[in-house]
Amino acid sequence: PPFIITLANNIGLASLVAIGLVLLTGVGGMTSFGQAAFVGIGAYSSAVLTVHLGLSPWLTLPMSLLTTGIAAFLLGLVTVRLSGHFLPLGTIAWGISIYYLFGNIEGLGRYDGISGLPPFTFFGISLIDARAIFYLIWFCVLIAVILSLNLLDSRTGRAIRALRGGSQAAESFGVKTGRMKLIVFVYAALLAGLSGWLYAHMSRFVSPAPFEIKPSIEYLLMALVGGASHIVGALVGAGNLTLATNG
Repeated sequence: PPFIITLANNIGLASLVAIGLVLLTGVGGMTSFGQAAFVGIGAYSSAVLTVHLGLSPWLTLPMSLLTTGIAAFLLGLVTVRLSGHFLPLGTIAWGISIYYLFGNIEGLGRYDGISGLPPFTFFGISLIDARAIFYLIWFCVLIAVILSLNLLDSRTGRAIRALRGGSQAAESFGVKTGRMKLIVFVYAALLAGLSGWLYAHMSRFVSPAPFEIKPSIEYLLMALVGGASHIVGALVGAGNLTLATNG
């Protein structure tokens, strides 16, 4: 039924953000309550390029990820230096700030948002139907799972795992903690931006409401429910929480 397919699509979009949080929080030991803001940056970037400049949704993916990555890099330079309860408080602060930024910029439609986004098309076939875009969303989830597992199995991934033991312990083994924290912070943001890009052209409408602090809390809860240190657990957590809130 269409309702089930729509739920599956929402689970896939949430899974992308939760996978990033598994690496950021479960593996890297950094708590973030601002991931929905990165989803919004990815969504609004594509919305502006497609509606105002007339670009194809496929061509906006690199720019959406680039914009999200630059924003994450700049915010990460400050955020990863924080520790203790100052870290989650810092992410709450800039998460709320970006939400209000979306709602007060005239070019982004303020709180009315941007409508009329074009759907994805694939060889002349419009992916406007929920069943059609289902395969694209879950293909992106599959790629994200494979990339994340490979990252954790790499030398960089082992360095990221060392962050949970504390900065001093990691640095004693030669890990450049500031660099590793920034890498995993930007990586998690890129997955959130990818989710925002997909969401924008699935719903064909973007407004600030889905990118406030509440969805960020839900994304973090998804990562924790499925098992904070397990990539596949992010899918389980996203599924459980999405079904619980839409059941």
